[in-house]
Amino acid sequence: MTARRLLPLSDLLLFAVAMVWGSSYGIVKSALAFYPVLALLALRFGITFCLLAVNLRHLRHANAAALRGVLVLGCLLLSIFLAETFGVLHTRAANAAFLISLCVVLTPLVEWALLKRRPAAAEWLAVGVSLAGAWLLAGDGALSFDFNLGDGLILAAAVLRAFAVCVTKRVLRATPLPALTVTAVQAGVVASGSAALALLFAPSQWQPLPALAGHGVFWASVLYLVGACTLFAFFAQNYAIGRSSPTRVSLLMGSEPAFGALFASVWLGEHVSMTGWIGGGMIVAASLMATAPWRSLFAARPSEA
Repeated sequence: MTARRLLPLSDLLLFAVAMVWGSSYGIVKSALAFYPVLALLALRFGITFCLLAVNLRHLRHANAAALRGVLVLGCLLLSIFLAETFGVLHTRAANAAFLISLCVVLTPLVEWALLKRRPAAAEWLAVGVSLAGAWLLAGDGALSFDFNLGDGLILAAAVLRAFAVCVTKRVLRATPLPALTVTAVQAGVVASGSAALALLFAPSQWQPLPALAGHGVFWASVLYLVGACTLFAFFAQNYAIGRSSPTRVSLLMGSEPAFGALFASVWLGEHVSMTGWIGGGMIVAASLMATAPWRSLFAARPSEA
């Protein structure tokens, strides 16, 4: 069996997205030291929208149902970012890391309900391994579940992530819109939504941009968030969702906390215990389990003469 069949392009892209998003937490933290949450979201996705605006030309040939679908995807993405970002501000990092990993468990259930695809036994096994790994990795930061507003927001973000993957699959299956066009619409909705929320309900978050001189860390963080964590990541995710099942996508993306721990250890110098490394290894192993062609591996081989 060739390596291409074992690891198709969509799987490799999702692994790359998990690595990039795993590194994004430290980058976002650096950027937030200079600029508030809603203004940063508006800036990040506003730049992304401008860079991708040329792809909106494909919307001319889309019907009303397709337009509604991509707008719903944009609203889901806006809700996810708001819930995740404000949730992290009100809960402990260990709690957030574990609760967001529940998306891996929720996605097969949402896929079963919305797309009528029952996950295979091997996928459920991978989900269990991923959840156990997330528990060990997050427990490295001493989990504490005195449930509060932040925990509720992170849990809501996990549910929204599961729905977003499945709804994206349904929208892309029903419309021929390119992945870059869908990404452009999503970026526009998140940028305009964040800006509107800041102007209407939190005007203190709408501040002048930091000057280029003396704020190199901020602008380098913004460029990384736009180029790697938004342009590449959302295009790759939308591309992969159109060619795979939501459960498989969720399992591959579920390796994000493991890569986040690796980035925190290597780049930020944070300590990760042996238990945390074991948990991260289990999450990556679960992702690899999701890529295995189980039907081919266990198919009955023709008898040899």
